[in-house]
Amino acid sequence: METEVLVIGGGVTGTGIMRDLALRGISSILVDKRDLNAGASGGNHGLLHSGGRYAANDTETARECMAEGDILKRIAPECIDACGGLFVAVEGDDPEFAERFAGYCSAAGIPSETLTPAEARELEPALSEKIFAAYTVPDATIDPFRITLEQVNQARDAAGSRFLPHSEVIGFALRDGTILGASCRDNRTGEMFVIRARQYVNAAGAWAMEIARLAGCDSVRLLYAKGTLVISNSRMAKRVINRLRLPGDGDILVPGGTVSMLGTTSDKVTELENLRPTVDEVDRNLAEGIAMVPALASARFIRAFSGVRPLLMAADSGIDGRKASRGFALFDHKDEGLSNFATVTGGKLTTFRLMAEKTSDLVASRLGNTAPCRTAEERLPIGDALRWTTPGFAARYWFSRKDPADAILCECEMVPRSAVDSIVAEAPGAEDEMTLRAIAVRSRVGKGSCQGSFCGIRVSSYLYDRGIYTSPAGLGHMRDFFAERYKGILPVLWGKELPQAELAETLHCGLMGLDVAVPAAAADSETGDETDSETGDGAGQ
Repeated sequence: METEVLVIGGGVTGTGIMRDLALRGISSILVDKRDLNAGASGGNHGLLHSGGRYAANDTETARECMAEGDILKRIAPECIDACGGLFVAVEGDDPEFAERFAGYCSAAGIPSETLTPAEARELEPALSEKIFAAYTVPDATIDPFRITLEQVNQARDAAGSRFLPHSEVIGFALRDGTILGASCRDNRTGEMFVIRARQYVNAAGAWAMEIARLAGCDSVRLLYAKGTLVISNSRMAKRVINRLRLPGDGDILVPGGTVSMLGTTSDKVTELENLRPTVDEVDRNLAEGIAMVPALASARFIRAFSGVRPLLMAADSGIDGRKASRGFALFDHKDEGLSNFATVTGGKLTTFRLMAEKTSDLVASRLGNTAPCRTAEERLPIGDALRWTTPGFAARYWFSRKDPADAILCECEMVPRSAVDSIVAEAPGAEDEMTLRAIAVRSRVGKGSCQGSFCGIRVSSYLYDRGIYTSPAGLGHMRDFFAERYKGILPVLWGKELPQAELAETLHCGLMGLDVAVPAAAADSETGDETDSETGDGAGQ
């Protein structure tokens, strides 16, 4: 294959680069060894930061968050819930820090308003009666799955760019300071192929250091911080609720549609594969979160999930990921002898557009393209196959159609047959035999209270009826889907969640026999990877 630019990494930054280049008239191929949002872009709480969380100790990142959040609200309002946010201090927190918070926000350009504890509880009745300070900030939430799909779709339409899922870069051919081609493997079939490009961009998130080393570059140094969050069965607050202190475990409660996400932990890890949430991490989040919102003590939790933050390593960061900068870095690798390779890493979901702009500026200049960046002004187009990740959209769509033949496949999230048809036919990264996990990335399938227990069977049956699944491999896809969901369910198995798990086991093992060997799925050979399994489980849940 040949293209102008090869972009490695299908998260929000990689797809943002793909879009930015396309609007400058530059075509690209985007590859990911799994699928869209398979790493940190899919394993987060979906918070569109105002910057308040970093105002006290990282003013530059706080300013970037505020500015970029405003841009995203303009160009992709359909992906954003401008719910607002509160910072609250509870008994035991530092009163002096709480008193200085408004000044930190002002220095970073973040608007805030001081509230009395009574005013804060009037806005959010679930707040603890032990709060003694509160401030408003313009926090919001964002659906990274939809914005990623929209970016790929616009790049495809504007410049003929392509996205290749399950395509892993395993090496580069180099000569005289130039990359001649990238050797890739299709992780579904094992087939090898080569992509030749004029420029190569490494936007692989937590895997960026590994990709850079494949090109012989050692300048990219990252610290890996695993974060775990838990998801409640209901939306416990209208706004984002932040603990008014320096960042720690369990200090953010983020609304996401009809649920809330509590997090997050931060633990240094050295491996990126086979990570999963643990009971200890869930307990730590709850112990801290209950101090802000006591109702968390009796809430039903339907899932936990984990992601890995790629943090820029600094001499003073030690083993504590909390101390590492949330800023980003762009490496042009000229000092390492390469003229057509660049790496962008670090940063945050909120600042991905800026990261993509700076990277695309570099790539465009190398290609002799003088077109300016347009991503801060041009609205993202809305495509029919891109809307299914939005909470509540499928239900409104189904009721408006009034089509009795359009049966509901996922009752929790009201996902109908027509949604699956649209995704299979048109969604970015659609494949001839889409796995259940790929469909879940592009919809709300599996994200309700039953966590896919029923809809996994219904969607699989429908795919067989349509002839998309034609062999026992479809059962393998279903088994993989249930196994991955269970990784997130296992750490929250107490109380009301236990009967649900027993019912699921009866259906999947007693009825379907999925606890015995079935033919391996034709797609995605890396079913044991937790970061992949959490795709679709985090923001937008």
